[in-house]
Amino acid sequence: MKPDTLDWTLCRTFLHILEGGSLSAAARHLGFSHVTVRRHLEALEGVLGGPLFTRSPTGLLATDLAHRIAPAARSMAAAAASLTRTATTDQEAIGGTVRIAASEVVGGEVLPPMLMELRRAHPALRFELALSDVPEDILRRDADVAVRMMEPTQASLVARRVGSVPLGLYAEARWIDANGLPADAAALLATRALIGQDRRTEYLAALAACGVGASRHHLGFASDSALAQLAALRAGLGIGVMQVPMACRAPSLVRVLPEIEFALEMWLVTHPDLRHAARIRVVMEALASELQGYLQGRRNTWTGGRDRPPQPGTTTFPPGPILLQP
Repeated sequence: MKPDTLDWTLCRTFLHILEGGSLSAAARHLGFSHVTVRRHLEALEGVLGGPLFTRSPTGLLATDLAHRIAPAARSMAAAAASLTRTATTDQEAIGGTVRIAASEVVGGEVLPPMLMELRRAHPALRFELALSDVPEDILRRDADVAVRMMEPTQASLVARRVGSVPLGLYAEARWIDANGLPADAAALLATRALIGQDRRTEYLAALAACGVGASRHHLGFASDSALAQLAALRAGLGIGVMQVPMACRAPSLVRVLPEIEFALEMWLVTHPDLRHAARIRVVMEALASELQGYLQGRRNTWTGGRDRPPQPGTTTFPPGPILLQP
């Protein structure tokens, strides 16, 4: 197969069939007729030299060939989306789409009010928010801007350090009323009510670094979703980790063993080709200011709690290995 014989339209149709499980689903999403979708599939199979799907009572099943080409097709889709965002946005106009990558907690809990302020100042801006605790590849343009909880390792990225994010142990006041406030690490472990990760182990490693030898037997609730952990904490299921500035917004949360405190580094990152684009420059500057305000409790949005800023001697983890609830 020659490189120039592969039509992106065919790959796009293939991805929608793969995700939708049928020709009809792909046709509805793309706005094509069923016949057009089938022709696209047949044309791509002809180019690749093999079938991509087989029929089953529950729909179309992807073949081994389909699974092998899917990652490359998704990369093509990401590149096409990035090209569209770049081509349709004037470099000097403060408008257009900005795709922001962030962890579950930062993206779900911290960024939305900040993006609202940005939209109020620049109504022509549009945001796409990609939430994952696995960093997006900025060099591949999977996102325009990323909020990362570790120092970037790719030297060619444009990176700006925002600050250090303190994390501590918290419990809902109702849980404290029913179970009491642990006086030390031994009492903490005796509750067997820690909220932590399911298959991942960074949470237990972080506690161990602070002198708390916890194991899975001490967990009362386990999930690899940081948002699920936060929901469990707020529901009163036990004691969990939370960003200190975030906990300050919730009067019903009580700090548990304040001497146990972690810290994560927060960075803003963008692609070097985007640093001079007006929309990226505005978003980077605004987020830097807002996130620093969040960390320092400057804005009313983030204040009103009963905690303190990070203290000297706080445990700061090296970049990469500790990813609690970023």
